[in-house]
Amino acid sequence: MELLNLPGKLIAAMSPPSQAIPSQTLRFVLNGRVEAIDQPPPTQTILEYLRDVAGLKGTKEGCAEGDCGACTVVLGELGAEQRMTYRAVNSCIRFLPTLDGKELVTVEGLQQPSRALHPVQQSMLDQHGSQCGFCTPGFVMSLFALYLNADAADRERVIEALSGNLCRCTGYRPIIDAALGQWKYAAPLRWSRAESQSAPHVAALEGLARGAQPGASLKYPGFHAPRSVQELADALQERPDSVLLAGGTDIGLMVTKQLRELPALIYLGEVAELARIEERPDGVWIGAAVTLTDAWPALLGRFPELKEQAARFASPPIRNSATLCGNLANGSPIGDAIPALIALGARLELRNRAQQRTVPLEDFYLGYRKTALAAGEFLTGVFIPRAADGRLLASYKVSKRVDQDISAVCATFCVHADGERIVSARLAFGGMAGVAARAHHAERALTGVGWRPAGIEAAVAALGADFKPLSDLRAGSAYRLRSAGNLLRRFYQSHAGARPALRTADALQDVG
Repeated sequence: MELLNLPGKLIAAMSPPSQAIPSQTLRFVLNGRVEAIDQPPPTQTILEYLRDVAGLKGTKEGCAEGDCGACTVVLGELGAEQRMTYRAVNSCIRFLPTLDGKELVTVEGLQQPSRALHPVQQSMLDQHGSQCGFCTPGFVMSLFALYLNADAADRERVIEALSGNLCRCTGYRPIIDAALGQWKYAAPLRWSRAESQSAPHVAALEGLARGAQPGASLKYPGFHAPRSVQELADALQERPDSVLLAGGTDIGLMVTKQLRELPALIYLGEVAELARIEERPDGVWIGAAVTLTDAWPALLGRFPELKEQAARFASPPIRNSATLCGNLANGSPIGDAIPALIALGARLELRNRAQQRTVPLEDFYLGYRKTALAAGEFLTGVFIPRAADGRLLASYKVSKRVDQDISAVCATFCVHADGERIVSARLAFGGMAGVAARAHHAERALTGVGWRPAGIEAAVAALGADFKPLSDLRAGSAYRLRSAGNLLRRFYQSHAGARPALRTADALQDVG
């Protein structure tokens, strides 16, 4: 048994214990060793712990906001059918207590028993993919996550996996070459795909169950990770000033960039009921703890037209932590998922203790960063109804960079046309006002004139009555308004030949 000098009380790091661990003790596996920490600081980031406490300096801090990727680590969780899921995450904005019961792998953990390099590292070395080395561990960990999740990858998938990592020295060509070649090496003794899913490995994670208190919540002053919706509701009633924490990709910035002292945190990530996706005959329901990585495929299964939006929504390490409902509850006027779901007629499900209510997403936003949530109320999930046959749908994003950039304008259009007659039109924009919103004047203009060029031009002209955009570093007011109009024109040009007739029942059901 080895004693670690940790923040909070001194706790032993040990193999799976024979006695119950108190619920105030955080337990996780770090590079193959169980870490047990009593009452860690609620807002201590994983990066701070790794560098300042565990002495693992390979993980770097660059931007402290999840943009550069120098802090990338790999998080393992035991999922369905006793399989491990490994995903790259940004350690600079994820809080340490959210690791409870999980496995964390850093670049130091890839070294083989023989002290040889892992194939991911060896390929980087052989392809000369590192110069100054500052960004290299982050690239290695993003590629390591890809290595554990695929037998091979083409160039497109490699570029997607690396879209959250920035390089200033080597350039991307040798790094991409290293990624494409990492499967050519012999499987390592430690951290091959097979070994990571082996029975001993899975058993080690199962051993992190809370000793004689199975299912017990991690709870101590300043942090509570409920295990059920009812426990979550009770916790929020007890501490209504608490901050609800999901992925932390926004809340983390309050600590790392704004240097704020936060109230008590209630973490949603352990509530199994909120981590579900339900396919229903009339739509799909996505729980409040479902990550963007899992939520987007569920949406794309029903709405493949959102593919570009999904691909450009943040980077894989961000999507692996952030939740869809967190993006909605945040209420940012540039939250790219909001216009898409407004256009699709999404409805939020809210709960306050035993009381539940449903609110159309478009009615949830009352002003800049102001929502309709009442005291003690929280979001349990979002329901996206099935679109009627014949819908024309597209989602666009205007930004300075293709990947991992904040929108200047984001738009999603969902129009149901019967020939030239518009049965219904939902035109939703982000970045055009203090909240993401529908363009009601433009919708009425389009519906009045019809699905033809004159109707689109009438709708473009009406946008000025819907929005008075602001000017900032991303775009000027005139640019935003002109871009919004051009996106409508693009939508029409892309679908000008599509004028399917709707079944009457479908058409009437979707009017709105």
